Amino acid sequence: MRIVKDETIALFVDYQEKLMPVIYDKEAIIKNSAILARGLGELGVPILVSQQYTKGIGETVPEIKEAISDFTPLEKMSFSCYDSENIKKAIDESNCKNVVLCGTEAHVCVQQTLIDLRAEGYNVILVVDCIGSRTEINKDVALKRAAYEGSILTTYEALLFELTRHSGAPAFKAVSKLVK
Repeated sequence: MRIVKDETIALFVDYQEKLMPVIYDKEAIIKNSAILARGLGELGVPILVSQQYTKGIGETVPEIKEAISDFTPLEKMSFSCYDSENIKKAIDESNCKNVVLCGTEAHVCVQQTLIDLRAEGYNVILVVDCIGSRTEINKDVALKRAAYEGSILTTYEALLFELTRHSGAPAFKAVSKLVK
């Protein structure tokens, strides 16, 4: 299946101040995710951002906030983003069939969101170098579950170039510069 930008929306899950410090390989995940966000912005792919119980877990980390031009977080209390009516509505009303998914924790909120989106018929594109958990084993098992559930596993660079499609595309130079 070819992933095209006009049929795609992104969901950045819980990159929050009190959660990110305990995430395994957090520096790489934040760096990669910020590049992904900037690239999606260059391509015009809409980005939703969830925050789990902001009062307790904090705001989205600055690196992600700054990478998203129209940053407006969506509050949630459920682990699955798709169980939160505000996020479900935003995804459903986008009329996109593809949902790019990244964030934390891979084995909790990201995984439960993925399962619910797949159950509703969405193509879920899980960006493996932009997800994390507190432990490496939890992330590894979450990746296996994601594959079992039928999601598409990819990296931020592969996805950005697939969405760009060809070197003559208007966003090609900006995307190339981001990934180098």
